Amino acid sequence: MKGSENEAKYERAIFAGGCFWCMVSPFHVFDGIIDVVSGYMGGHKENPTYEDVKSQTSGHYEVVQITYDPDKIDYDKLLKAFWMQIDPTDPDGQFHDRGPSYKSAIFYTTEEQKEKAEASKKALDASGRFSNPVVTEILPASTFYKAEEYHQDYHEKNPTHYKEDRKISGRDEFIKKHWGEEFWELFDE
Repeated sequence: MKGSENEAKYERAIFAGGCFWCMVSPFHVFDGIIDVVSGYMGGHKENPTYEDVKSQTSGHYEVVQITYDPDKIDYDKLLKAFWMQIDPTDPDGQFHDRGPSYKSAIFYTTEEQKEKAEASKKALDASGRFSNPVVTEILPASTFYKAEEYHQDYHEKNPTHYKEDRKISGRDEFIKKHWGEEFWELFDE
């Protein structure tokens, strides 16, 4: 991405959906995605480490920062993919990852993103898809701290451990139950 003449037109989307290992791979597959980086956002400690965040002492969320080309993929599709990756009704974490650092959130970088995120949350809540209310937070983006290198593209670097962790998390069962084939159709659009 560095040095690209197109870099100025790229935009960023930032999502917290529990363990960032599981939030990276679904976005990599879309045309128009430039980069997906695991990191931390929303806390009070400068330059947090994974241990700080995991111990729930820094106030940060585990997030993915997605750099994308808006000429090839729009923010609405990224929002749709985000909602399909998470349990938006869980106020205490995601799947087997518990605690504030694993809560779901959308961090907006522009007013347009804020409006779209709020509209999509309202529509999902009104859809009746879930029996509990949608509690995912919509927050202004703050300083993004890139996670340690061993967390980047973890699903590619450590595929066996990633698959085992994802399998026991309950995420895939939740997606299948609430989205079914609609989840897979998103990737064919």
